[in-house]
Amino acid sequence: MKKLKAGIVGCGGIANGKHMPAMKKSGLYELVAFCDIVIERAEDAKEKFGEKDAAVFEDYKELLRLDLDVVYVTTPNRSHAEISIAAMESGKDVMCEKPMAKTYAQALEMLETSKRTGRILQIGYQNRYRADSSYLHKLCEKEELGDIYFAKAHALRRRAVPTWGVFLNEEEQGGGPLIDIGTHALDLTLWMMNNYEVESVIGSVFHKLSDSDNQGNAFGNWDPEQFTVEDSAFGFIKMKNGAVIELESSWALNILDGEEAKTTLCGTKGGADMKGGLRINCIHENLPVVEIPDLSGGGVDFFSGGSKSAGDIEQEHFYDVVVNGREQIVKPEQALVVTRVLEAIYESAKSGKTVYFS
Repeated sequence: MKKLKAGIVGCGGIANGKHMPAMKKSGLYELVAFCDIVIERAEDAKEKFGEKDAAVFEDYKELLRLDLDVVYVTTPNRSHAEISIAAMESGKDVMCEKPMAKTYAQALEMLETSKRTGRILQIGYQNRYRADSSYLHKLCEKEELGDIYFAKAHALRRRAVPTWGVFLNEEEQGGGPLIDIGTHALDLTLWMMNNYEVESVIGSVFHKLSDSDNQGNAFGNWDPEQFTVEDSAFGFIKMKNGAVIELESSWALNILDGEEAKTTLCGTKGGADMKGGLRINCIHENLPVVEIPDLSGGGVDFFSGGSKSAGDIEQEHFYDVVVNGREQIVKPEQALVVTRVLEAIYESAKSGKTVYFS
């Protein structure tokens, strides 16, 4: 079995928490190069996950000179495009962490580079590989919910502001909960609907709780002076076929029922939500019925139960795409639309106007 020689650019939280453990566990990759602007992080990653002779760099351009099959871009959002484009132009396939880029223009350049170079570009929307997501998507593909004309994308936390890294830095990230976790919820919702034709977007962002000194935050107190992004954001998206989506996101919001990376769908034949587990609702024999599928394992593509997480399956699927030419589950064209909608919500919030797509 061919193993892919992989380089990691950005050895912070998401690389250590998701990508590198799953790559190592899969046995499909040789982690032979690590890069981080804090060299100690790269060295630590090598010790935990790398081959004995793995190289360590501070400059990603040096890493790209190596003979690698794939490059993982797990840096702050600001540099996703720059590094991904350089990697593809150097002949490597790329796994880039979500969101695709900080701006739509950057994301578009990434897609154009992928097409021009013929290199694979995959975006890290791992929630598509969850058992509930995979099962629900199959139902949607078979049109068992009918025409989905109303949906909600949920990414709500009561008090879980990330206080590490650059999450609170607008220059590095481009925003707060909307671009961080709202992006997952929107990606899931658009994927279920199989609808990427957006007509218009209107949104609002808030900085209502970021200055609070009575925080109750799950990750410890944040520094209000460093909190330069929104603490919550909301958008209303109208599709060209008339369907509508409500997108809600927060790191800090006075709400009891938090829901993250979840979707609610309403169609002409039935509906679905992920509250407390996947629930399908429909009408049978003139009576309202709720179906709760058993997703404990087996019978669902990309999920076999046991110890495999969505992140594990994501790495296996990326390998299959690169080595065996399997069709991508997360297509960069789809991720591009997600980034464009997020940017439109921020733009609408600043201007107070609806943003229309051509």
